[in-house]
Amino acid sequence: MLFGSCDIRLKMQITEITIHPTRQGLVRAHVNIVFDNCFMVEEIRVIEGPNGLFVSFPAKRQSDVTYIELAYPANAETRQMIQGVILAEYKKVVAENDEKADPK
Repeated sequence: MLFGSCDIRLKMQITEITIHPTRQGLVRAHVNIVFDNCFMVEEIRVIEGPNGLFVSFPAKRQSDVTYIELAYPANAETRQMIQGVILAEYKKVVAENDEKADPK
């Protein structure tokens, strides 16, 4: 099925990831990703949870103190793929930063 010039059978690829490590409470990094060199999602966060790291997608706080997600994967397979790629890149960036801070 075609919508405009996009074949929805094709899987989007992450073509760029920008990791900004931080230590703001449980937030370990702010992440921006680009799909197929044409669609960017900003303000993804790497969070330190009780069971390890996980990815939190952009959300907006409502007046009733609940949150509404602004961008998120449509299915579990896509969520796992995005989270896996982001966490692997995050660990790589952290390891590189640790090497720079503590050269042997």
